[in-house]
Amino acid sequence: MGMAQLVVTAVLVEGRSKSEVAREYGVSRRWVITLVQRYLAEGEPGLQPRSRRPRRSPRRIHAELENEIVLIRKDLDKGGHEAGAATIAFHLQQRHGTSPALSTIWRILSARGFVTPQPHKRPKSSYLRFAAEQPNERWQTDITHWALPDGNDVEILNWLDDHSRLCLAATTQHIFKSPDIDASYQQIAAQYGDPASVLSDNGAVYTGRYRGTGQVMLEVTLNARGIRFRHSRPYHPQTCGKVERFHQTLKKWLAQQPPATTLPELQAQLDHYRGYYNTVRPHRALHRCTPEQAYLARPKATPTGTPLNDGHYRIRHDRIDSCGKLTLRHNSRLHHIGIGRRHAGTNVLVLVHDLHIRIVNTDGELLRELQLNPTKDYQPQAKT
Repeated sequence: MGMAQLVVTAVLVEGRSKSEVAREYGVSRRWVITLVQRYLAEGEPGLQPRSRRPRRSPRRIHAELENEIVLIRKDLDKGGHEAGAATIAFHLQQRHGTSPALSTIWRILSARGFVTPQPHKRPKSSYLRFAAEQPNERWQTDITHWALPDGNDVEILNWLDDHSRLCLAATTQHIFKSPDIDASYQQIAAQYGDPASVLSDNGAVYTGRYRGTGQVMLEVTLNARGIRFRHSRPYHPQTCGKVERFHQTLKKWLAQQPPATTLPELQAQLDHYRGYYNTVRPHRALHRCTPEQAYLARPKATPTGTPLNDGHYRIRHDRIDSCGKLTLRHNSRLHHIGIGRRHAGTNVLVLVHDLHIRIVNTDGELLRELQLNPTKDYQPQAKT
């Protein structure tokens, strides 16, 4: 027999007063009165525990607002945009001047089946984040791939400001070569100014360090302008995490658009998304500001203004080919240097200081000295 039945029995069967029963069982007199009234009206079912849920919730948002939240979520998903609670709150704030709490929006999305629980996901608090303190303090750049409907693979070159996440450029070509990267940088620098440093991976268009080819064009340009050029650790894309994450966001959006069949169509889509990303989309890492707002909010960092070294030096061990020539790469372009057939097969050292080149054999004999003409592929021997 439950407590409720004991109380009702003591009052109705034993004839004891409600106050006495309340004192004996340690309950309130009001509760004893309520139990007796329920029993008299409903019998045994009236003694069953009842929900304490209030009949109404004054702070609960209206069904119309719930439906609007769901509609915004669907529109953002359909457009390939970030569709979290903070983004939805931003759009509600823009429309109505106010918004429910983020927790309320999450609760609505969860109840409607838009949130998939991920209990084993690594918490965000465990990540160590780093970001530049000023705009133009560090730019990140990287190339990603995209497939056109006809199966052709194209490349997309992205430049991102590390502090503000501003997309400085997003361009596409079939294949980017070192001169294309350098031209892209110079076009961006003409609009935004030179940064203090640039960060990239170790792709062949960004550095010749691991291929023994000397400096690529972008390295030469940055060094001449006093800009530090950093590269991530090999096989560690997390170092360039911001531009890598931008690739993912961009591709998610492109996947929701009508497939671009040509490079100009794809470039038009990239231009449209860049404008939306920079000026409309609130960024979670920027306290819900847009990248353009974050970029304009602080003074810009600048490079040192002086070259970081006195020139480009390198030494190469090579062998003169059967035609009496050597091949040397400068600014990602191959140049052929004539030595003479009489030296065919000779092992030599090539001493390079910028455009000044000296070629000596293993005995130290100078075979040729020249000033490289970067506009010509073949450097003939001087006429005597």
